[in-house]
Amino acid sequence: MWKQFTFSLAVVAALLAAREARADTAGDLLAKNLAARGGAEKLAAISAVQFTGKLIVPGDFELTYRETRERKNGAALIESSIQGLTLVQGFDGKVGWKINPFEGRRDAERMSQDDTRALADDATIDGPLLSAKIAGSTVAYLGREDFEGTDAYKLRVAEPSGAEYTYFLDPDTYLEIKVVERRELRGALQVTQTEYGDYELVNGVYFPFEIESGPLESSDAQQQRITIESARGNPPLREAMFAMPTTVSAK
Repeated sequence: MWKQFTFSLAVVAALLAAREARADTAGDLLAKNLAARGGAEKLAAISAVQFTGKLIVPGDFELTYRETRERKNGAALIESSIQGLTLVQGFDGKVGWKINPFEGRRDAERMSQDDTRALADDATIDGPLLSAKIAGSTVAYLGREDFEGTDAYKLRVAEPSGAEYTYFLDPDTYLEIKVVERRELRGALQVTQTEYGDYELVNGVYFPFEIESGPLESSDAQQQRITIESARGNPPLREAMFAMPTTVSAK
C-alpha cells in the first residue's frame, strides 16, 4: 500500500508539471496577455489613442507630455514642453522627424533610420509583443525570473530589424511589468529598461499610466518618468498632424 501511494504521488506530480509546462508556452502567454489587456476585439476597435500627462527627466525637470498614436499608418506624435519650448518627435508611417529647440533648432529635421525604427516600434497601439505576428517577429518563452519579488514570466520578441525585447509578465495579471529593449543605434548597442505600472482602462483596453525608463541597470537619477493623467481612445485626428513640417533643417 505504501509503495502504491508513493507511486500515485509521483504520477500526480508529473501530471501537474506537464500541465504547467504546457501552459508556459509563448502562444499561451501571448493569449493571456491579450486577454488581460482587454481582448482582441476591444484592442482592434481603438483606431487612435492620445495620452496627456507629465514627463520628469534626470535633474527633476518636469515637462508637460502629450503622445498620440494612430493605428492606420502606425503613426505617432510625441510632444514634451517646458518654459515655452516644445520637443516634438513624429512618425507618419514612413518618415521619422523631430523638432528639438533644446539643441537650438526651431524647424524640423529628419530622424536617422535607426531612430525612426525605434520610434515606430515603441509607439504602436498594440506594442511589439502583441503585434509580433503581423510584424514578422518571433516570440520565445524564456522561463521565469524574479523581478522585485515577483516570479515573472519572460518572453523574448526578436524583430526582423534585429531589435529585441524581453518582456516580464506579472504571473497574476499577465500584464507587462518590465521590458528590456536591445537595438543598434548609430552602430552601437543600446540597452534600455522600462517598467510599467498603474494600468487604467481606455475604451476597454488597459494601458500603463506610470512608465519609468532609462539605461539598463542605471541609477534612479538617470531614469525618466512619465505619468499619464488623462487618455482618450479614438479622438478626432487630422492625418496631417503626423507629417513632417515642410521646413527641414540640414543635418
